[in-house]
Amino acid sequence: MEIYFLLYVVTALIGALIAYYFFFTQNRFEKHGIPTPKRLSYLSNSIRLLMRSLSMVDNIESLYSINKDAKYIGFYDFHWPIIMLQDLELIKSVTVKNFDHFVDHRSFIDPELEPLFGKNLFSLRGDKWREIRTLLSPAFTSSKMKAMFILMSQCAENFASLLVEKSKGKPIEINSKDVLTFYTNDTIATCAFGVAVDSMKDPNNEFYVLGKKATNFSGVNMLKFMMSRISPKLSKFIGLKMISRDVEDFFYQLIRDTIAMRDEKNIVRPDMLQLMMATRGKGSESKNPELSIESMTSQAFIFFFGGFDSTSTLMCFVFHEIAGNLEMQKKLQDEIDEVFEKSDGNPTYEAVNNMEYLDAIINESLRMYPIGLMLDRLCTKRFELPPAVPGGKPYVIEPGNNIWIPIWSIHRNPEYFPEPNKFLPERFLEGGKETFNSSAYMPFGLGPRMCIGNRFALLETKVLLIHFFRMCNAKIAKKMKIPLKISAKTLNLMAEGGFWLEIEPRK
Repeated sequence: MEIYFLLYVVTALIGALIAYYFFFTQNRFEKHGIPTPKRLSYLSNSIRLLMRSLSMVDNIESLYSINKDAKYIGFYDFHWPIIMLQDLELIKSVTVKNFDHFVDHRSFIDPELEPLFGKNLFSLRGDKWREIRTLLSPAFTSSKMKAMFILMSQCAENFASLLVEKSKGKPIEINSKDVLTFYTNDTIATCAFGVAVDSMKDPNNEFYVLGKKATNFSGVNMLKFMMSRISPKLSKFIGLKMISRDVEDFFYQLIRDTIAMRDEKNIVRPDMLQLMMATRGKGSESKNPELSIESMTSQAFIFFFGGFDSTSTLMCFVFHEIAGNLEMQKKLQDEIDEVFEKSDGNPTYEAVNNMEYLDAIINESLRMYPIGLMLDRLCTKRFELPPAVPGGKPYVIEPGNNIWIPIWSIHRNPEYFPEPNKFLPERFLEGGKETFNSSAYMPFGLGPRMCIGNRFALLETKVLLIHFFRMCNAKIAKKMKIPLKISAKTLNLMAEGGFWLEIEPRK
């Protein structure tokens, strides 16, 4: 019943906004001579997005193709006017040089109604964001990553060993999204929360089940998300929440219990939670404010949220490309075998980070399939953009206006990356880096607000790959839809029909 009510409300709202846009307004971008989609095209895409017949990737690509020579274009995200930057120098100016004018993200989640989403590092604004960013940054230094590397390796080795055991008799076919999410769940559980779970053996453990529930953006959750974007005030008024009560209760209780256990047993771990615990009791002497349980839980949750889904999705694309090119797979396995041999079967943190071909494969995966399809920035100080096209006039962005940066489309632009739709790890090896524009590569964002957990995600991915491909071979399963197409059914980046691999032990 809930889904039909939401569908009715969302459809009515979008219809009203489109009617208002079409019949009662003058497009501000047309007025200023800024390239903008034709109104019928805008209407068509809005309807197709709502009906889930157009993916967000295709929508961004259609916007990017309006005028690739323009420094930026303008369009409406429902009733929100958006400037989409396309010029690399202008992107750098906004995200780095003039960051103080574009500090925040646009937020549509009310922090009082939804504290897990609304009070985390991604959603925080201004000075509060700076305080929490400064507090959490030490959790992702090389020394902390090195300490977590051992925990990750244990998870990855257990994961690969179980797959070997399951495929001993004959090759097995797996939905890689489900299986790889087991690994990311277990790794984050142990590295961030100090909780030991084995989701391969027990896929019904609470940590995994509730994590999957929280990161599901299909069906009714997709409608809730769209409703929150279209009308945050109405969503707050009717009490519309993305995170269910059982998920909230679980994570709040988990943080409380973990803190109590560490205090009682004097346990100190090199993780994000420990850094947040260290703010307690310092009061005015602390450079950063003491964090409440609610704030700690919110920061830990967004770290879990990002790692649970985004990192497992990255892994799906990496595995898909390696499984589809056996020559590349053999070359990677040769590099892995060499590292294991030189380290007597126990590779070090430094050895893994120095694996050039492994690094190139992951970098090329992030280029072709950037998990963050686009960056957004919210203007916080009045800023003048140069003319969008030659002969045009400058355009002033006012506080509260939104900017998008289409990472997916920039990464697929042949002007920056030759043969952009080909998976070519060699472009990230010595000699290949001169073939593309490095300024166009931005998988984790740019500037002070780039993803804080990028080093964790990369290390987590590398560790799994070395243990898996040391023990196993993989190839594309018959269920996999080829060529790969991005699904329009969910807001999460997903292959149409899912990701499917056939696994067998290496002989």
